[in-house]
Amino acid sequence: MRYDLDDLRLFLHIVTEGSITAGAHRMHLSLPSASARVRSLEHHAGVALLIRGRRGVRPTPAGTTLARHARDVLAQTARLESAVASYTRSPTAPLTLLGGGSAMHRLVPRALVSFLRAHPDVDVTVSESRTPQTVRMLADGEADLGVVLDDEARDCGLRTEPLGDDSLVVIGQAGGILAGRTALAYDEVAEHPLVGLNPASSLRRWIEKRLMPHAPVVRYRTTVAGLNVLVALVAAGVGLAVVPRRAIDPQQPLEVCELQDPWARRHHLLAWGVRDHAASAAVASLAEHLHHAARFAPASRSTHADPLDGHPLHDD
Repeated sequence: MRYDLDDLRLFLHIVTEGSITAGAHRMHLSLPSASARVRSLEHHAGVALLIRGRRGVRPTPAGTTLARHARDVLAQTARLESAVASYTRSPTAPLTLLGGGSAMHRLVPRALVSFLRAHPDVDVTVSESRTPQTVRMLADGEADLGVVLDDEARDCGLRTEPLGDDSLVVIGQAGGILAGRTALAYDEVAEHPLVGLNPASSLRRWIEKRLMPHAPVVRYRTTVAGLNVLVALVAAGVGLAVVPRRAIDPQQPLEVCELQDPWARRHHLLAWGVRDHAASAAVASLAEHLHHAARFAPASRSTHADPLDGHPLHDD
């Protein structure tokens, strides 16, 4: 026979309450309607399910069996409904984080590792973006957080917080032409063959925008998409390169010199978007993980392994 789920719920309420009247009340049914449903159940079962008395009702042995299996059926039905409903619920919108090429090299990945481990239910969409575009997207409510450069985001009208130094240095092969040097100007660097980032990269475009019109023409031996490859080529002696100091692996043998040009002094800011949920706990936590990652000193040594590059994590 076929059982109606509402009839099973009603029967369980009656057995639990010991009264058809009380069971009908819990199902928001009239007493005659509830009595008719019970009689229908007994008719289809072909056996009495309840013993009626002056003080209420109690289940017969068949009624006890029905009640036990009804609980299992209704519990399984609830699990079924929950499982199917999970496919129709809209997932929480992912957070959106933007940053330039320098930030994407180590700062953002390090923050993502710790944040995503701590928040398994929160997703993050990450995109590389130059500071002017990042500021526009944050102001338009299209992103939650952005790592921007101070000189391009100053007076942008957004909430900003100091994040860390992102100054540029020049690097060369260990024992090469930079050996014994501590600082030099970009004009002198440009006299040597360089390894550079692709012309569309945010860091290269930022540098070229700040060079004087009379700056020497640079000879690039090759251009690559990422800082990891660029640093590896320099270490192999292919040429010099201008990179953020944060991009340097402290365990990789390189000559490192300060750039004397004023534009080489840069600082990262953390900028907040204007989305309604920009002050949510998840966004605030992601911001804190970015601050923690920015405080990491690549040259520091500790007993905690850095999951990104195998170097020890700095204890704050």
